[in-house]
Formats: sequence, structure tokens, C-alpha cells
Amino acid sequence: MEALHAPWRIHYILGPKRPLTDTSLFSEIGQSSDDVANHVIARERTCYAMLNAYPYNGGHLMVVPYRQVADLEELHEQERAGLMELVIRCQKALRQVMKPDGFNIGINLGKAAGAGIAEHLHVHIVPRWSGDTNFMAVIAGTQVVPQALTDLASQLRAALVQ
Repeated sequence: MEALHAPWRIHYILGPKRPLTDTSLFSEIGQSSDDVANHVIARERTCYAMLNAYPYNGGHLMVVPYRQVADLEELHEQERAGLMELVIRCQKALRQVMKPDGFNIGINLGKAAGAGIAEHLHVHIVPRWSGDTNFMAVIAGTQVVPQALTDLASQLRAALVQ
């Protein structure tokens, strides 16, 4: 089994954390109108999609329900359907814009499972390319993200409108 090493994420892990409140960062972004600053690429009735500011790979995005719930079983049927529909649309947009060889799509439920924001469920969509883990990340502790988040967000917004 090959391991996916993401040493650049240590800046997020060790960095300052938001004070605990009843409202998650995802709820705040969901209620914000500044989609450009928050890298939001699509908004639907029950959920939205945004680029991850601390990506595992270029194009790493997340689909987030507006309603703050910690587990899949807490979502209403329409929220579950909307979440999966937007995941599929985002995967298609990433395929069109970035032409990856594959995807990692998943949900980390709970801190023990690796959820960074455990109180607000979200789906990760990570495009992957053959050989995309290289010496820069493993040896130099540096991630090469081939495109600025703002540029990629613009391209994905356009692809999602189609």
C-alpha cells in the first residue's frame, strides 16, 4: 500500500485555531456572501462547494451542507440527495478543468477519523494524477500546487454553470 504524504498540512494542524463556538467555520462561510474570498465555487439549495484552503492536492475541494450536522444520519433526505448531486457535479467540473487520472472522495466523521471540523460534516473531493506524490512534498516539505486558488475557483465556477 502506498501512503499519501501531505507534510504541508502541518501548518494547518499546528497553526492557531478558531475559538470554539456554536457556529462552525463552514456555517459562517455558508452564510457569507463573499464567495471569492472563501473560494466558494457553487451554491445549491441544501449545500455549497468550496476549494480547500489547505489542500492535499491541487483542486482539492469540499461539498458542505448549509445545516451544521456532524453525521450523515442527521441529514434530511433532501440534504443527502443534494450533497451527492453536488459532489457529482464538482467531480465532473474537476475532470473537465483539471483532467485528473482519478479521485479520492470521502468523508471523515469524528476527530478520531481525521475530521478537522468534526462538528460540520463535509465531503472531500481530491483529484489525483498518476505519480502526483513527488520528492518536493516528501523530501523538501513543500507542496507544489500548480494553480492559484482564485484562478482555479473561477474556472470551476464557469464549468459548474454549464
